[in-house]
Amino acid sequence: MERVVKIIQFISWPVVSGILLAIVYLQYQQLDQLSQRVELTNQNLSIEESNNSFSEAIRKASPSVVGITATRFDVGSVELLSEDQVTFNLEEQNSLGSGVIVSENGFILTNLHVVDNLLDFFETEVTLNDDRRTPATVVAWDRVNDLAVLHINMENLTPIEMGDVQELQVGDIVFAIGYPRNIGQSVTQGIVSAINHNPDETVSFIQTDAAINPGNSGGALIDSEGNLIGINSSIFSESGNFEGIGFATPASIAFNSMEDLVAQAIEGNSGYLGVLTGEALDSQSSQLFFGVDHIRGMLVESVDDGGAAEQAGIRPGDVITRVENTQVVDAENILMEVRNKKPGDTINIQVYRNGQTFNLPTTLGFGEARIIEPPSPN
Repeated sequence: MERVVKIIQFISWPVVSGILLAIVYLQYQQLDQLSQRVELTNQNLSIEESNNSFSEAIRKASPSVVGITATRFDVGSVELLSEDQVTFNLEEQNSLGSGVIVSENGFILTNLHVVDNLLDFFETEVTLNDDRRTPATVVAWDRVNDLAVLHINMENLTPIEMGDVQELQVGDIVFAIGYPRNIGQSVTQGIVSAINHNPDETVSFIQTDAAINPGNSGGALIDSEGNLIGINSSIFSESGNFEGIGFATPASIAFNSMEDLVAQAIEGNSGYLGVLTGEALDSQSSQLFFGVDHIRGMLVESVDDGGAAEQAGIRPGDVITRVENTQVVDAENILMEVRNKKPGDTINIQVYRNGQTFNLPTTLGFGEARIIEPPSPN
Protein backbone atom coordinates (compact mmCIF):
# COMPACT_ATOMS: atom_id res chain seq x y z
CA MET A 1 0.00 0.00 0.00
CA GLU A 2 2.83 2.33 0.89
CA ARG A 3 4.36 1.57 -2.47
CA VAL A 4 1.12 2.47 -4.23
CA VAL A 5 0.96 5.81 -2.39
CA LYS A 6 4.55 6.63 -3.45
CA ILE A 7 3.73 5.79 -7.07
CA ILE A 8 0.66 8.08 -6.98
CA GLN A 9 2.72 10.86 -5.42
CA PHE A 10 5.40 10.41 -8.07
CA ILE A 11 2.83 10.58 -10.86
CA SER A 12 0.85 13.51 -9.38
CA TRP A 13 3.72 15.98 -9.37
CA PRO A 14 3.99 16.17 -13.19
CA VAL A 15 0.21 16.43 -13.41
CA VAL A 16 0.05 19.25 -10.88
CA SER A 17 2.99 20.99 -12.58
CA GLY A 18 1.26 20.66 -15.94
CA ILE A 19 -1.95 22.08 -14.52
CA LEU A 20 -0.04 25.01 -12.99
CA LEU A 21 1.74 25.67 -16.28
CA ALA A 22 -1.56 25.55 -18.14
CA ILE A 23 -3.08 28.04 -15.70
CA VAL A 24 -0.07 30.36 -16.09
CA TYR A 25 -0.26 30.06 -19.90
CA LEU A 26 -3.98 30.84 -19.93
CA GLN A 27 -3.46 33.85 -17.68
CA TYR A 28 -0.65 35.04 -19.97
CA GLN A 29 -2.95 34.78 -23.00
CA GLN A 30 -5.69 36.68 -21.20
CA LEU A 31 -3.25 39.40 -20.17
CA ASP A 32 -1.94 39.62 -23.75
CA GLN A 33 -5.47 39.91 -25.14
CA LEU A 34 -6.28 42.55 -22.54
CA SER A 35 -3.13 44.46 -23.47
CA GLN A 36 -4.08 44.34 -27.17
CA ARG A 37 -7.58 45.59 -26.36
CA VAL A 38 -6.18 48.46 -24.31
CA GLU A 39 -3.78 49.35 -27.13
CA LEU A 40 -6.58 49.22 -29.71
CA THR A 41 -8.77 51.37 -27.47
CA ASN A 42 -5.98 53.89 -27.12
CA GLN A 43 -5.52 53.91 -30.91
CA ASN A 44 -9.24 54.47 -31.44
CA LEU A 45 -9.21 57.26 -28.86
CA SER A 46 -6.20 58.77 -30.60
CA ILE A 47 -7.96 58.56 -33.98
CA GLU A 48 -11.14 60.04 -32.48
CA GLU A 49 -9.15 62.89 -30.94
CA SER A 50 -7.43 63.44 -34.29
CA ASN A 51 -10.80 63.51 -36.03
CA ASN A 52 -11.91 66.29 -33.71
CA SER A 53 -9.34 68.54 -35.39
CA PHE A 54 -10.40 69.95 -38.74
CA SER A 55 -7.07 71.55 -39.56
CA GLU A 56 -6.70 69.47 -42.73
CA ALA A 57 -10.06 70.66 -44.03
CA ILE A 58 -9.16 74.28 -43.30
CA ARG A 59 -5.69 73.87 -44.81
CA LYS A 60 -7.26 72.42 -47.95
CA ALA A 61 -9.79 75.23 -48.49
CA SER A 62 -7.88 78.29 -47.24
CA PRO A 63 -5.78 78.93 -50.40
CA SER A 64 -9.01 79.23 -52.39
CA VAL A 65 -10.50 82.03 -50.27
CA VAL A 66 -9.47 85.61 -51.05
CA GLY A 67 -10.02 89.05 -49.60
CA ILE A 68 -11.65 91.71 -51.79
CA THR A 69 -11.26 95.47 -51.46
CA ALA A 70 -13.60 97.37 -53.75
CA THR A 71 -13.07 101.14 -53.94
CA ARG A 72 -16.51 102.59 -54.56
CA PHE A 73 -17.40 106.01 -55.90
CA ASP A 74 -20.86 107.06 -54.78
CA VAL A 75 -22.76 110.30 -55.19
CA GLY A 76 -22.18 112.29 -52.01
CA SER A 77 -24.06 115.41 -53.01
CA VAL A 78 -25.62 117.14 -56.00
CA GLU A 79 -24.87 120.80 -56.69
CA LEU A 80 -27.18 122.87 -58.88
CA LEU A 81 -25.04 125.13 -61.08
CA SER A 82 -27.85 126.50 -63.20
CA GLU A 83 -31.37 125.65 -64.27
CA ASP A 84 -30.12 123.05 -66.72
CA GLN A 85 -26.78 122.02 -65.21
CA VAL A 86 -25.91 120.04 -62.09
CA THR A 87 -22.67 118.66 -60.67
CA PHE A 88 -22.43 115.29 -58.91
CA ASN A 89 -19.86 115.25 -56.12
CA LEU A 90 -18.44 111.79 -55.66
CA GLU A 91 -17.36 110.23 -52.39
CA GLU A 92 -14.87 107.39 -52.23
CA GLN A 93 -15.61 104.40 -50.00
CA ASN A 94 -13.89 101.06 -49.50
CA SER A 95 -16.08 97.98 -49.45
CA LEU A 96 -14.47 94.94 -47.82
CA GLY A 97 -15.49 91.39 -48.58
CA SER A 98 -14.32 87.92 -49.46
CA GLY A 99 -14.37 85.67 -52.52
CA VAL A 100 -13.72 82.09 -53.58
CA ILE A 101 -11.42 80.98 -56.41
CA VAL A 102 -13.42 78.52 -58.50
CA SER A 103 -11.21 78.13 -61.58
CA GLU A 104 -7.53 77.86 -62.43
CA ASN A 105 -8.33 80.42 -65.16
CA GLY A 106 -8.79 83.10 -62.52
CA PHE A 107 -12.57 83.25 -61.94
CA ILE A 108 -13.72 84.22 -58.45
CA LEU A 109 -17.21 84.02 -56.96
CA THR A 110 -18.37 86.63 -54.46
CA ASN A 111 -21.50 88.51 -53.43
CA LEU A 112 -22.79 91.25 -55.69
CA HIS A 113 -23.21 93.63 -52.75
CA VAL A 114 -19.43 93.45 -52.14
CA VAL A 115 -18.69 95.17 -55.47
CA ASP A 116 -21.97 96.81 -56.44
CA ASN A 117 -22.66 100.55 -56.31
CA LEU A 118 -24.78 103.25 -57.84
CA LEU A 119 -22.54 104.20 -60.76
CA ASP A 120 -20.96 100.83 -61.61
CA PHE A 121 -17.64 102.64 -61.17
CA PHE A 122 -15.17 100.94 -58.89
CA GLU A 123 -11.68 99.55 -58.59
CA THR A 124 -11.24 96.09 -57.15
CA GLU A 125 -8.18 94.43 -55.62
CA VAL A 126 -7.89 90.81 -54.55
CA THR A 127 -5.61 89.56 -51.75
CA LEU A 128 -4.70 85.87 -51.82
CA ASN A 129 -3.99 83.65 -48.84
CA ASP A 130 -0.25 83.82 -49.62
CA ASP A 131 -0.41 87.66 -49.49
CA ARG A 132 -0.17 88.15 -53.26
CA ARG A 133 -2.28 91.07 -54.47
CA THR A 134 -3.68 91.80 -57.90
CA PRO A 135 -6.33 94.00 -59.54
CA ALA A 136 -9.55 92.20 -60.43
CA THR A 137 -12.18 92.80 -63.08
CA VAL A 138 -15.89 92.36 -62.40
CA VAL A 139 -17.07 90.50 -65.49
CA ALA A 140 -20.69 89.64 -64.65
CA TRP A 141 -23.31 89.58 -61.94
CA ASP A 142 -26.50 87.80 -60.91
CA ARG A 143 -28.71 90.18 -58.92
CA VAL A 144 -31.33 87.57 -58.03
CA ASN A 145 -28.82 85.36 -56.21
CA ASP A 146 -26.60 88.26 -55.05
CA LEU A 147 -23.61 86.82 -56.90
CA ALA A 148 -20.80 88.44 -58.87
CA VAL A 149 -18.01 86.92 -60.93
CA LEU A 150 -14.54 88.48 -60.84
CA HIS A 151 -11.53 87.64 -62.98
CA ILE A 152 -7.84 87.91 -62.15
CA ASN A 153 -4.79 87.24 -64.30
CA MET A 154 -2.51 85.26 -62.01
CA GLU A 155 -0.71 81.93 -62.03
CA ASN A 156 -0.59 79.16 -59.41
CA LEU A 157 -4.18 79.53 -58.27
CA THR A 158 -5.93 76.89 -56.13
CA PRO A 159 -9.59 76.45 -57.08
CA ILE A 160 -11.80 75.11 -54.31
CA GLU A 161 -13.35 71.64 -54.50
CA MET A 162 -17.13 71.29 -54.65
CA GLY A 163 -19.12 69.47 -51.99
CA ASP A 164 -22.44 67.69 -52.42
CA VAL A 165 -25.03 70.16 -51.17
CA GLN A 166 -27.86 67.63 -51.58
CA GLU A 167 -26.21 65.39 -48.97
CA LEU A 168 -26.14 68.20 -46.42
CA GLN A 169 -28.14 67.69 -43.22
CA VAL A 170 -29.15 69.87 -40.31
CA GLY A 171 -26.54 69.40 -37.59
CA ASP A 172 -23.58 68.89 -39.94
CA ILE A 173 -20.44 70.77 -38.89
CA VAL A 174 -19.50 73.64 -41.21
CA PHE A 175 -16.87 76.38 -41.32
CA ALA A 176 -17.05 79.95 -42.66
CA ILE A 177 -13.77 81.22 -44.12
CA GLY A 178 -13.31 84.86 -45.04
CA TYR A 179 -11.65 88.19 -44.33
CA PRO A 180 -13.81 89.87 -41.65
CA ARG A 181 -13.19 93.48 -40.66
CA ASN A 182 -9.93 93.64 -42.63
CA ILE A 183 -7.99 91.59 -40.06
CA GLY A 184 -6.82 88.87 -42.45
CA GLN A 185 -8.22 85.44 -43.20
CA SER A 186 -10.04 83.76 -40.32
CA VAL A 187 -12.29 80.76 -39.73
CA THR A 188 -15.45 80.30 -37.66
CA GLN A 189 -17.16 77.01 -36.83
CA GLY A 190 -20.81 76.12 -36.53
CA ILE A 191 -23.47 73.72 -37.72
CA VAL A 192 -26.10 73.73 -40.42
CA SER A 193 -29.07 75.24 -38.58
CA ALA A 194 -31.67 74.89 -41.33
CA ILE A 195 -31.94 74.02 -45.01
CA ASN A 196 -34.56 75.55 -47.28
CA HIS A 197 -35.59 73.54 -50.35
CA ASN A 198 -37.13 74.51 -53.66
CA PRO A 199 -40.24 72.70 -54.94
CA ASP A 200 -37.95 70.36 -56.92
CA GLU A 201 -36.16 69.47 -53.63
CA THR A 202 -32.95 71.29 -54.57
CA VAL A 203 -31.45 73.43 -51.81
CA SER A 204 -32.36 77.13 -52.11
CA PHE A 205 -30.39 78.47 -49.13
CA ILE A 206 -28.40 77.23 -46.14
CA GLN A 207 -28.76 78.67 -42.63
CA THR A 208 -25.83 78.34 -40.22
CA ASP A 209 -24.76 79.56 -36.80
CA ALA A 210 -21.12 79.83 -37.95
CA ALA A 211 -20.27 83.49 -37.40
CA ILE A 212 -20.52 85.55 -40.60
CA ASN A 213 -19.15 88.97 -39.67
CA PRO A 214 -18.81 92.09 -41.85
CA GLY A 215 -16.18 91.27 -44.48
CA ASN A 216 -17.08 87.56 -44.54
CA SER A 217 -19.63 88.14 -47.30
CA GLY A 218 -18.68 86.26 -50.45
CA GLY A 219 -16.42 83.85 -48.56
CA ALA A 220 -16.62 80.07 -48.40
CA LEU A 221 -18.88 77.88 -46.31
CA ILE A 222 -17.16 74.48 -46.28
CA ASP A 223 -17.93 71.04 -44.88
CA SER A 224 -15.74 69.01 -42.53
CA GLU A 225 -13.73 67.72 -45.51
CA GLY A 226 -12.86 71.18 -46.82
CA ASN A 227 -15.28 71.15 -49.76
CA LEU A 228 -17.37 74.16 -50.76
CA ILE A 229 -21.05 73.92 -49.91
CA GLY A 230 -22.03 77.59 -49.98
CA ILE A 231 -21.11 81.23 -50.57
CA ASN A 232 -21.61 83.20 -47.35
CA SER A 233 -24.04 85.98 -48.12
CA SER A 234 -25.63 87.67 -45.12
CA ILE A 235 -26.56 87.68 -41.45
CA PHE A 236 -29.91 88.23 -39.77
CA SER A 237 -29.33 90.92 -37.16
CA GLU A 238 -31.22 93.91 -35.81
CA SER A 239 -28.07 95.29 -34.18
CA GLY A 240 -25.73 94.85 -37.12
CA ASN A 241 -23.68 92.35 -35.11
CA PHE A 242 -23.66 88.58 -35.52
CA GLU A 243 -26.52 86.95 -33.59
CA GLY A 244 -26.13 83.32 -34.59
CA ILE A 245 -28.16 83.36 -37.82
CA GLY A 246 -26.25 83.44 -41.10
CA PHE A 247 -27.19 82.51 -44.63
CA ALA A 248 -25.27 81.09 -47.57
CA THR A 249 -26.10 80.56 -51.23
CA PRO A 250 -25.71 76.84 -52.02
CA ALA A 251 -22.56 76.07 -54.04
CA SER A 252 -24.64 74.26 -56.67
CA ILE A 253 -26.67 77.41 -57.40
CA ALA A 254 -23.54 79.58 -57.36
CA PHE A 255 -21.65 77.34 -59.77
CA ASN A 256 -24.55 76.98 -62.19
CA SER A 257 -25.04 80.74 -62.20
CA MET A 258 -21.32 81.34 -62.67
CA GLU A 259 -21.09 79.01 -65.68
CA ASP A 260 -23.91 80.89 -67.43
CA LEU A 261 -22.47 84.29 -66.50
CA VAL A 262 -18.94 83.45 -67.63
CA ALA A 263 -20.21 82.11 -70.95
CA GLN A 264 -22.17 85.34 -71.50
CA ALA A 265 -19.21 87.48 -70.42
CA ILE A 266 -16.85 85.75 -72.84
CA GLU A 267 -19.35 86.04 -75.65
CA GLY A 268 -20.07 89.69 -74.88
CA ASN A 269 -16.47 90.88 -74.47
CA SER A 270 -13.45 91.15 -76.70
CA GLY A 271 -10.09 89.97 -75.48
CA TYR A 272 -8.10 92.48 -73.47
CA LEU A 273 -4.32 92.87 -73.72
CA GLY A 274 -3.74 95.52 -71.08
CA VAL A 275 -1.09 97.79 -72.60
CA LEU A 276 -0.80 101.51 -73.21
CA THR A 277 1.17 102.24 -76.37
CA GLY A 278 2.81 105.41 -77.55
CA GLU A 279 3.62 106.49 -81.06
CA ALA A 280 4.25 104.23 -84.03
CA LEU A 281 7.95 104.11 -84.72
CA ASP A 282 9.34 105.51 -87.95
CA SER A 283 12.96 105.75 -89.03
CA GLN A 284 13.53 108.92 -87.05
CA SER A 285 12.02 107.74 -83.73
CA SER A 286 13.57 104.30 -84.16
CA GLN A 287 16.99 105.93 -84.51
CA LEU A 288 16.27 108.17 -81.52
CA PHE A 289 15.14 105.41 -79.16
CA PHE A 290 17.22 102.45 -80.30
CA GLY A 291 20.13 103.78 -82.35
CA VAL A 292 18.95 102.02 -85.50
CA ASP A 293 16.40 103.21 -88.04
CA HIS A 294 14.68 99.97 -89.03
CA ILE A 295 12.53 99.15 -85.96
CA ARG A 296 8.82 99.43 -86.74
CA GLY A 297 5.91 98.90 -84.36
CA MET A 298 4.22 100.39 -81.31
CA LEU A 299 6.25 101.42 -78.28
CA VAL A 300 4.80 100.07 -75.00
CA GLU A 301 4.55 102.84 -72.41
CA SER A 302 2.90 100.86 -69.60
CA VAL A 303 1.21 97.53 -68.86
CA ASP A 304 -1.70 96.81 -66.52
CA ASP A 305 -0.75 95.25 -63.19
CA GLY A 306 -1.65 91.59 -63.35
CA GLY A 307 -2.96 92.00 -66.90
CA ALA A 308 -2.56 89.68 -69.86
CA ALA A 309 0.45 91.57 -71.24
CA GLU A 310 2.29 91.54 -67.92
CA GLN A 311 1.57 87.83 -67.45
CA ALA A 312 3.00 87.13 -70.92
CA GLY A 313 6.19 89.03 -70.13
CA ILE A 314 5.58 92.22 -72.13
CA ARG A 315 7.36 95.16 -70.49
CA PRO A 316 7.31 98.93 -70.76
CA GLY A 317 9.91 99.92 -73.35
CA ASP A 318 9.18 96.92 -75.58
CA VAL A 319 8.10 97.48 -79.16
CA ILE A 320 5.17 95.37 -80.36
CA THR A 321 6.19 94.53 -83.91
CA ARG A 322 3.69 91.81 -84.84
CA VAL A 323 0.37 90.45 -83.54
CA GLU A 324 -0.38 87.00 -84.90
CA ASN A 325 0.42 87.33 -88.61
CA THR A 326 -0.17 91.08 -88.79
CA GLN A 327 2.76 93.46 -89.00
CA VAL A 328 2.13 96.35 -86.60
CA VAL A 329 2.24 99.78 -88.18
CA ASP A 330 -0.12 101.63 -85.84
CA ALA A 331 -2.37 101.08 -82.82
CA GLU A 332 -5.27 100.05 -85.06
CA ASN A 333 -3.40 96.87 -86.05
CA ILE A 334 -3.17 95.81 -82.44
CA LEU A 335 -6.77 96.72 -81.65
CA MET A 336 -8.23 94.85 -84.61
CA GLU A 337 -6.36 91.64 -83.85
CA VAL A 338 -7.24 91.74 -80.16
CA ARG A 339 -10.90 92.73 -80.67
CA ASN A 340 -11.39 89.74 -82.94
CA LYS A 341 -10.44 87.44 -80.05
CA LYS A 342 -12.25 86.47 -76.87
CA PRO A 343 -11.09 86.46 -73.24
CA GLY A 344 -9.16 83.25 -72.71
CA ASP A 345 -7.88 83.06 -76.31
CA THR A 346 -4.11 82.88 -76.75
CA ILE A 347 -2.40 84.96 -79.42
CA ASN A 348 1.24 85.28 -80.40
CA ILE A 349 2.79 88.72 -79.89
CA GLN A 350 6.23 89.60 -81.23
CA VAL A 351 8.21 92.26 -79.39
CA TYR A 352 11.57 93.91 -79.92
CA ARG A 353 13.74 94.38 -76.82
CA ASN A 354 17.45 95.17 -76.38
CA GLY A 355 18.36 94.27 -79.93
CA GLN A 356 16.45 90.97 -79.86
CA THR A 357 13.05 89.79 -81.05
CA PHE A 358 10.85 87.66 -78.77
CA ASN A 359 7.67 85.73 -79.54
CA LEU A 360 5.39 85.79 -76.49
CA PRO A 361 2.23 83.64 -76.37
CA THR A 362 -0.33 85.85 -74.62
CA THR A 363 -3.62 84.67 -73.10
CA LEU A 364 -6.09 87.55 -73.30
CA GLY A 365 -8.08 88.59 -70.26
CA PHE A 366 -11.03 90.85 -69.48
CA GLY A 367 -10.80 94.60 -69.69
CA GLU A 368 -12.95 97.21 -67.99
CA ALA A 369 -15.95 95.85 -66.16
CA ARG A 370 -18.86 95.09 -68.44
CA ILE A 371 -21.78 93.95 -66.41
CA ILE A 372 -23.95 91.22 -67.89
CA GLU A 373 -27.13 90.18 -66.15
CA PRO A 374 -29.01 86.97 -66.88
CA PRO A 375 -31.95 87.40 -69.28
CA SER A 376 -35.24 88.09 -67.52
CA PRO A 377 -37.60 85.11 -67.42
CA ASN A 378 -40.49 85.38 -69.83
